[in-house]
Amino acid sequence: MNNIPIKDIKGIGSKIAAKFEKKGIKTVEDLFYFLPIRYEDRRDTCNICDVKEGEKVSVVGTVTAYKSLFFRHSRRKAFEAIVEDSTGLLSIKWFQWNRHYLKSICRKGNLLLLSGEVKSFGAQLQMIHPDVTIIDDEDDVKSHKTIMPIYSEIEGVKQGVLRNIIKEAFESFGGQIQSVVPESTERIYGLVPLGEAFRGLHFPDDGFSNIEYRISNIERLIFEEYFLFQAALLLKKRERKQGRGIRFKTDGCLYRRFREGLPFELTDAQKRVVGEIEHDMALDEPMNRLIQGDVGCGKTICAVMASCIAVDNECQVAFMAPTEILAEQHYLSVHRFFDGLGVSVAFLRGNMGKQRKDILRQIREGRTSIIIGTHALIQKDVKFHRLGLVIIDEQHRFGVLQRKMLKDRGKMEEGRVQGVKESRGQGEETTEAVEDFQIANRKSQFTTKFIPHTLVMSATPIPRTLSMVIYGDLDVSVIDELPKGRQKIWTKVYLEQNRPAVYRMMEDELKHGKQVFIVYPLVDESDKMELLNAKDMAVHLQKTAFPSYKIGLIHGRMKPQEKERVMERFKDGNIDILVCTTVIEVGIDVPNATMIVIEHAERFGLSQLHQLRGRVGRGAHASKCILITSTKRTDIATKRLKTMEDTSDGFKIAEEDMKIRGPGEMLGQRQSGIPDFRVGDVVKDIDIMIEARKAAKEALDVIGNEGLAIIKDKVNTRWKSRIDLVDIS
Repeated sequence: MNNIPIKDIKGIGSKIAAKFEKKGIKTVEDLFYFLPIRYEDRRDTCNICDVKEGEKVSVVGTVTAYKSLFFRHSRRKAFEAIVEDSTGLLSIKWFQWNRHYLKSICRKGNLLLLSGEVKSFGAQLQMIHPDVTIIDDEDDVKSHKTIMPIYSEIEGVKQGVLRNIIKEAFESFGGQIQSVVPESTERIYGLVPLGEAFRGLHFPDDGFSNIEYRISNIERLIFEEYFLFQAALLLKKRERKQGRGIRFKTDGCLYRRFREGLPFELTDAQKRVVGEIEHDMALDEPMNRLIQGDVGCGKTICAVMASCIAVDNECQVAFMAPTEILAEQHYLSVHRFFDGLGVSVAFLRGNMGKQRKDILRQIREGRTSIIIGTHALIQKDVKFHRLGLVIIDEQHRFGVLQRKMLKDRGKMEEGRVQGVKESRGQGEETTEAVEDFQIANRKSQFTTKFIPHTLVMSATPIPRTLSMVIYGDLDVSVIDELPKGRQKIWTKVYLEQNRPAVYRMMEDELKHGKQVFIVYPLVDESDKMELLNAKDMAVHLQKTAFPSYKIGLIHGRMKPQEKERVMERFKDGNIDILVCTTVIEVGIDVPNATMIVIEHAERFGLSQLHQLRGRVGRGAHASKCILITSTKRTDIATKRLKTMEDTSDGFKIAEEDMKIRGPGEMLGQRQSGIPDFRVGDVVKDIDIMIEARKAAKEALDVIGNEGLAIIKDKVNTRWKSRIDLVDIS
C-alpha cells in the first residue's frame, strides 16, 4: 500500500490527482492518513420551524422552487432554492456554484438532507453553501443520518467528492493495510488493528460519540508512526555498531600527563562522561557519542581529553565548529592546553594563502596531530594522514552532508597502517592500535573501512524526553553539573524607558574593573525595522553614555582577523564594553565579563537568549543579564522573558522553548532529525513515544526477516532523508 499512487483509485483522473498532490497526498496511504479535522453529528434532524439563527442543524425538506439571482450593487451572482417540510420553509443559497450541478440536485420535488449553519436575511432564515444529500424517500432518511467527517479543504474538491474518493479507496485497498507493529505487540499493548483504527476515524459509527473510542483510534496511528521511527533508529544503531572502528589504548603517556597536569579538578559529571568516552574508544566499534550540557559546563575539556587518547595512538583529530569565531576560540583554548606537551595543533580556514598550503602538507604527512576549523576541513584538498577522532561542536548547525563528508575523510582501508610504521622508522615503538591494523591487513587486504570515532557536542540543551527522539541512535552523555565556584547569573527584564538605570548598572560594573557585553539584533540601520543597531550604538555609547571607557565593536560581517583582534583586546582588558551582535552567542570565554545587556530582547528566541547569557558568569564573580524590551511585544515574547528571569537551568529553558515553539522550530526542522509525523506531536505524545520505543526494542529481538524488510521499506518510503539526520554520519 506504501507506493500505490493516488490516481489508481477509481474516479481520480490526472487533474484531481494533481489537486491532491498539492496537499501532499500522493499515495493511497497518504490519503488514509488524511484524517478529518472535525465531525458533524447529523443523526438528529429538526423541523424547519424549530431552526434558529446561528445554529448548526440538519433538516430534511422538499425542493419547491429555485432561481438564479443577480445583485446589481455588488455585481454578484447567486443560486437560490426553497425547501419545505410540513412545518415551514428555508432558503438555501450558493455564491460559488456550478449551475448544472445545482440544477440537478435542486429539481422540484427532490427530497434533500441539508446540514449547515442557519443565518438570517431580513425576516427569512437561510443556509449558505450547505452540505447536501439527495434522499430517495422518507424511509431513506435514516441511512443518511450519520456522524459526518469534515476534512481540511483541498482546492477544487468538494467534501462530498472527497468522502466518496476515500470510501472508494477503502473498498479497493483497505484490505492491503499492513502494520509494522507485530500482532503479538498489538496484543501486549492493547492496540486495535491498524485498519480498524483508520476505518473508525474515516467512517465513524454510533460508538464514535464516546471520546475514548476516538482517542484509542488516533493513538493507534500515533503508535504506528512512533514504533516505525524508533525501530528505524534502533536498526541504525545496530548497523553502526557493526562497523569497524579503531581500538585505542586509553592509558597512554600524553593522556596521563595531561590529566595529572590539569590546574583544576573535574566535576563528577565530567568524570562520568570522560569514563564513557574512554570505554567507547577502547572498543573496536566506532564511537558515536553526543556530549550534551548547559553553557559553561565543561564539554570542551572532555573533548580535549578524548583528543589526547587519539594522539597517544598516533592518530589525528579533526575538530569542526560551525563558525570561524567559534573555531578560533577552540583553537586558542586547545592550543594553550597542549603548549609544552609537544602536540602540534593547527587552525584551518578558507582564505589563508600560502600558509594554508603549508598546513595541508603537514596534515597530509601526519606532522599535525589536531586540526581545528570550520567547513574548510571538508574541502577536497584536505587529506588526513590517519584520522582517528572527529569532534563536531554545535552539531545541529551543520548540514548532514557536511558531517558525513568529514567522517568519510577518516575511513581508512586495511593495509594503510603498515605505511605509517615504515614512515616513522624501524626503531619506533608501534601502538597496539597499529598492530591491530597490521594483523587485520594480513587477513584481508583492503577489504574493510575503518571508521574514526566521533564525538559531537551541543551547548543547546535538549529536553531529556526529546533527546531520545532526536538522538535515538546515538549514545548520549549529559553534563548536568557546572564547575565549582560558578555563580547564578541574576537576570532581569527592563523596559526601554528604563535604559538610563541599566547604564548606571553598567557603569557600576566598569568602576569595579569588570567588563560588559551589550548585544544588538542588527549590524546596520534598517529601513524596515525601527531597531537599534550595533554600529551606530557603538559610536553613540562612546560619545555620550561612556566617554571615559574603551568601547569595541564586533559583528559577523567583519573579517576573521578583525574579529580575532577585537576579541583578544577584550580578553586582555583593553576594551571595557564590547558592542556586538549574536556573533558572540557561543564560544566566547572572558571570565572578567560580569554583565551582558541584550537590547530588543523580545526579538530573540529563548535558547538564543540563554546562550547569550552564558557569555557571562564564566568566572568566580557575580554576574548580571539585563533584557531590555519594548512594551509592544507578543504574549509569547513576554512568556519567554519571564522564563529567563525565573530560571537559569538550560534544560528547563529547553522544555519551555519546546512548548512554545515546538521541537522542529526550536532545533531547526531541517537539521533536527525530527521527521514529519502525520498524526503525533512529540511534545504532547511523548509518553506514546517512550512506549513505542520499548515495544520496538522488544519486537526487533524476535521479528523475522520479513518484518525487518517491511520496516526498512516503510522507512525508505517515508523518512529516508529524515532518518539520516539523526545520525552524525
